[in-house]
Amino acid sequence: MAEIVRMPKMSDTMTEGVVAKWHKNVGDSIKTGELVAEIETDKATMEFESFQEGVLLYRGIEEGKAAPVNSILAILGKAGEEYQSLLDAEVAPAAAAVAAPAASTPAAAAPAAPTPAPAAPTPAGATPATPAAPASATPAAAADVPAKHVSKATSDDSRIKASPLAKKLANDKGIDLTKIMGSGENGRVVKRDIDWFKPDSFVASQSMMPGAVTEESFEEVPVSQMRKIIARRLAESKFSAPHFYLTMEINMDRCIDAKDSINAVSGSKISFNDFVIKATAAALRQHPKVNSSWLEDRIRYNNHVHIGVAVAVDEGLLVPVVRFADSKTLSQINGEVKVYAQKAKDKKLQPADWEGNTFTISNLGMFGIDEFTAIINPPDACILAIGGIKETVAFKNGQAVPTNIMKVTLSCDHRVVDGVTGAKFLQTLKGFLENPVVLLGQNSI
Repeated sequence: MAEIVRMPKMSDTMTEGVVAKWHKNVGDSIKTGELVAEIETDKATMEFESFQEGVLLYRGIEEGKAAPVNSILAILGKAGEEYQSLLDAEVAPAAAAVAAPAASTPAAAAPAAPTPAPAAPTPAGATPATPAAPASATPAAAADVPAKHVSKATSDDSRIKASPLAKKLANDKGIDLTKIMGSGENGRVVKRDIDWFKPDSFVASQSMMPGAVTEESFEEVPVSQMRKIIARRLAESKFSAPHFYLTMEINMDRCIDAKDSINAVSGSKISFNDFVIKATAAALRQHPKVNSSWLEDRIRYNNHVHIGVAVAVDEGLLVPVVRFADSKTLSQINGEVKVYAQKAKDKKLQPADWEGNTFTISNLGMFGIDEFTAIINPPDACILAIGGIKETVAFKNGQAVPTNIMKVTLSCDHRVVDGVTGAKFLQTLKGFLENPVVLLGQNSI
């Protein structure tokens, strides 16, 4: 008898999946444990292996299309076996539910264009996996195709694009707009361009630049599964958890010396991020209230320290977890983070790699960011934002001396962590990073 294979729930946050690639075609025989398709979840592209044996009779989702969890992914059975009744059975209950309210009103007597009913509520942008609704029949299907629109509103390439205020200021100052390269949208000259313009420095106009864009255009692409979940979870976190922020400066002079010495002696490539992870883990061990989670009717204080490390990928951020980070050496932390970063870029992270964090670190220092605030990554109660190390001047004994400062900002969920608790945690973290000999005293390299 033919059996339905449904879209699996492959992570705790997954609500829909995209079939990235089919490895079996209709008519192929499939054995238990055999690779059938690659499914893109909110965090990774994962291999889906069959739990059944049979011939692939029907594929319910096209490659590149999204469908909700539990919708029809495929149908397996015997070669030539009838399967349309299974599809009809999926559609019928939903169609009846739609038709029932309409029949109870006089307006139901009026003829109306038939509308295919999906088997289950479908998130925006997803395509119902039913044969009754071809992609060309619904406007929503168009949203799945990258669209490029070119406006002909600006057909005269010689016309100077400038805001009314910029034109007025240029006229008042006697500035020739053709000598200014606009910094606004599509090369439009705006007020700041007039304010910054120096008469003795000629900047070629847009029409003189090779490859310049002279027509308004844009491109739209579907939102990836990862970006959808990032948007939903962080919006929930930001608007449900009352955030507050604590910023502290840390002197990194001794940490720089320690890193350089370790790398010179061992030949390894320990990074500042490894020091931050190790120091944070050690500080969390002393401040368990920061290593906690809000669970609505209770607060969980974790005895273990699992640190999530934000890793940037094309679609957003993934947060693989360094488990029991307080018990690991700098070299072990360094190795794990490098492996996770590569797996994240290759979309090879598995649920075991990203689940279970008790605290999160986000480091943008390597991108030249001095300081920033981060949104808490549920279910954590806190997230630590790391800025870059900046050389500055400090005064010691009345003398100006060069020093290296790093700013860190702790975002806290005020339902769990109070200001004093967060401040004491940062003081401990500061102590470890400013005196790394204390941090590295117990076989931590």
